[in-house]
Amino acid sequence: MDKFRNMRNDLLGEKIVKALEARNMEAYYVATAAEAVRKALELMPEGSQVGWGGSMSIIECGLKDAVYAGNYDILDRDITTDPAERAAISRKIFNSDIFLTSCNAISEDGIMVNIDGMSNRISAIAFGPAMVIMIVGMNKVVKSETDAISRARNEAAPINAQRFGLDTPCAKTGACYDCKTPGNICCQMLITRYSMAPRRIKVILVNEDLGF
Repeated sequence: MDKFRNMRNDLLGEKIVKALEARNMEAYYVATAAEAVRKALELMPEGSQVGWGGSMSIIECGLKDAVYAGNYDILDRDITTDPAERAAISRKIFNSDIFLTSCNAISEDGIMVNIDGMSNRISAIAFGPAMVIMIVGMNKVVKSETDAISRARNEAAPINAQRFGLDTPCAKTGACYDCKTPGNICCQMLITRYSMAPRRIKVILVNEDLGF
């Protein structure tokens, strides 16, 4: 079964790479998380100031550990629990050289959707860091932009709300209620359909399940 799933993913992955390149982004398709880490490190000059948001994908694939093992100026808001210090680090990340992240969903024609609570992640994707590197598992691929929005709201958001221990309807039921609850993880949504800055956004598609 894996053989045929891999055949399908390989073909679909190359299709999405071409779609992303047509949208002024740089894109790659790799078979494994280890290959994704190697490709990401190739794109990251040593000495660069590097930060990230709340991405499980960069943790699961091993990229966060690889960055810590390398020669980089790291901005990590998780080194503190102080809200003011975390916010200050997030603002520094906005002006960093490289931002590492993923997306909540990507359509077959290369449109990416991200949903956010604090919105530090989507603001950095849209504008700020000189380079954005996205590690995206093939589990996040859907047919259309509409499907991508649905996946972000109905799959990624409830799971992340549960991960963060939020008191929201989706955390309790696993389904989106379009709530206005304090702690809402769906405050803002970013639809990335084109990069005004050529090749600023670099997407590495991985033939593995990563993140939510």
